Amino acid sequence: MTPTKYRTADVDGFKIFYREAGAADAQKLLLLHGFPSAGHMFRDLIPRLAEDFHIVAPDLPGFGQSDMPPRNEFSYTFDNIARVIERFTEVIGFDRFAVYVFDYGAPTGFRLAVRRPDRIAAIISQNGNAYEEGLSDRWTPIRAYWQDPSEANRKALRAFLSPETTHWQYTHGVPDQTIVSPDGQNLDNFYLARPGADEIQLDLFGDYRSNVALHFRNTSGLTSRRFWRCGARTIRSFCRPAPRRSSATILAQLSASSTLATSRSKRTPAKSPKASADSSSDRLVDRGSGRVASRPKAHRYYITYNLTKVASLYENIQHMNAKR
Repeated sequence: MTPTKYRTADVDGFKIFYREAGAADAQKLLLLHGFPSAGHMFRDLIPRLAEDFHIVAPDLPGFGQSDMPPRNEFSYTFDNIARVIERFTEVIGFDRFAVYVFDYGAPTGFRLAVRRPDRIAAIISQNGNAYEEGLSDRWTPIRAYWQDPSEANRKALRAFLSPETTHWQYTHGVPDQTIVSPDGQNLDNFYLARPGADEIQLDLFGDYRSNVALHFRNTSGLTSRRFWRCGARTIRSFCRPAPRRSSATILAQLSASSTLATSRSKRTPAKSPKASADSSSDRLVDRGSGRVASRPKAHRYYITYNLTKVASLYENIQHMNAKR
């Protein structure tokens, strides 16, 4: 088994703690964690992937063992977090990589893809919200804070920082809660209880509205800042809705293909998936049929990944979900 190493990187004076495993010459995979956790949430997944990937799992700024500077020294926004992580990838030599995003890792990783699409080989999303439908009724207090950032509305969000909420995140929907280890949630609560951590998390609750502003809202006039919804909850043909299917079903339907892809247009009408043939890296999923279609290279944003690796990763994720 490939050992996991624990390192820190100096990102222009900002200390970023990260876990690393796998061969340096293997396909690079960046794991970005969610709220209220840190890179430790991947501690069981990393060894299962390290034989095939060069894995790096950083703690986001203000999370885990990375630096948590005071709010008057660092503005805790998703834009700023993404800038630090983008620079982090440069510092450690991650020139081109796939990114696995989970929860808060999604708006961070999606920003990396928008800013430097040439560096992103693939996006794998688990619970990576990129659509307004993903905001359930539990977001009502946060939405109220967006509309009126009063002290009363900010105070109402503190319930999201309680140990009870952390426990709910780990156990909600789990039939047998005795299989859920308390170690991860206890570590999350330890990080949340640090002086100043609560105010930082409340700032991020407030700034989450910046992510919603970037969510894909229509299919007719897309920009590079609005490709997010592609691949988040549906497989799209030229960023148009396709029937919702499970990841396993999608992988099975595309098993004859060498790539899994999604695309965006750039303020141009969507064209027929029967467009002229193109290179294999430009193939797209034809909505409804699951077939692979081609598209001219102009006005596209595509994400490709070897299907056997995606299938292996999917199986590992399912295994870790069962354990969690």
